[in-house]
Amino acid sequence: MAQDDPEEDDPRVKWAEVRTDLAEDRNIMSVERTFAGWLRTALAAIGIGVAFSALFGEFDPPWLAKAIATAFIMGGAVLAFVAQRRACITLAKLSSHHLKPASLPNFKLLSYGLILGAVLLVAGLWILNDGLALA
Repeated sequence: MAQDDPEEDDPRVKWAEVRTDLAEDRNIMSVERTFAGWLRTALAAIGIGVAFSALFGEFDPPWLAKAIATAFIMGGAVLAFVAQRRACITLAKLSSHHLKPASLPNFKLLSYGLILGAVLLVAGLWILNDGLALA
């Protein structure tokens, strides 16, 4: 004689399942906040590079300020790439239950846009001739 599982109708079990679902949704939101934090850090690194180039552009040798600025700017680009990789990998493992998470293409679009901007900034930093006429 098979007995019904008494835990099946237990409201505590149902609430435990709801709490577990909500915890996974909180993890998704945490990944999104962490991604935003990484991008803020990447933008700060790019800003430091731009500021360094602007403030110390008259270094001797002249390429030194550009090289240091390039290191900061490209460091920001690397941070943006790592952030989107980690966010996409983590979000692929999670399932949302009560909320609609940001889509993975949005993470990639933000990161790749920032990386493209950083690369163009570095190219402009090295290619532009600081207003000097070519002889």
